[in-house]
Amino acid sequence: MNKTNLINEVAKVIGSKKDAKDVLECIITSIKDTLCNKENISITNFAIFKVIEKKARKGINPQNGEEITIAARNVIKFIPAKALKEALKNNKNI
Repeated sequence: MNKTNLINEVAKVIGSKKDAKDVLECIITSIKDTLCNKENISITNFAIFKVIEKKARKGINPQNGEEITIAARNVIKFIPAKALKEALKNNKNI
């Protein structure tokens, strides 16, 4: 599913593609802003999105075998809720 498909699905419920697009844009912006502020997002029966700080570490350049330093960075961790895991396991809707 892509963004257009998601807008179409939301439009089926709220009745307008324009309103569905506005709602989806608002949700995406809110999620981005929250994660950029290094705050977690918890959506009941769906998932938790966490910002994890990865420390700098040593690595090896595969082209020449030289040791390099991989910079510290923030990554997003997706932790599915138990209800989502069970739904996927049982091939059912939540």
